[in-house]
Amino acid sequence: MGCRQGKQKSAANGPENLDTIPEPSTPPPVDPRLPINARQVFKLKKSWKGIKRNMEATGVEMFIRLFRNNNELISLFKDFKDITSVDDITRENEALEHHALLVMSVIDEAICHIDEVDRVIELCTRVGATHSRFTGFTSDLFWNMEEPFLASVKLILGDRYSDSMDVIYQLTIKFILSNLTKGFKAASS
Repeated sequence: MGCRQGKQKSAANGPENLDTIPEPSTPPPVDPRLPINARQVFKLKKSWKGIKRNMEATGVEMFIRLFRNNNELISLFKDFKDITSVDDITRENEALEHHALLVMSVIDEAICHIDEVDRVIELCTRVGATHSRFTGFTSDLFWNMEEPFLASVKLILGDRYSDSMDVIYQLTIKFILSNLTKGFKAASS
């Protein structure tokens, strides 16, 4: 009885006031230095959880792919002195596992805090600067990690690695690598 009268009264007064209907929530803006938007940040962090559970395996896979494409880089690693070819490296190589986990820990911190741009830039520039002390290392070598990183993430995530996630990871790794490069160049000059 009361419901029917309420409907009739509402219809008589016209449609609901559209000003009182809340707008759909939009993600907060992100720092303009970050190459991905807030929705992409959310997707990245959510998907990264799958990598975080497999960081060592992802890192080892990344380095094996790196060395397959750039066999000459093996000589830059003091712990790999006795290794002359990628065929000599096994996934159970302790030095490889250790370095892979070290690198993945930096990437993990950067991705977990990607919306804290100053923190990520400081981390990457600091880590990039530390590489200036290694004989034979140049800033361009950071970019050799891009493809192996993306391929390893794709392998670990499997079906969860969609085209849109590919774009997000590409933009993210480029952001990380460019800041590593800046740190290296600043320390080298």
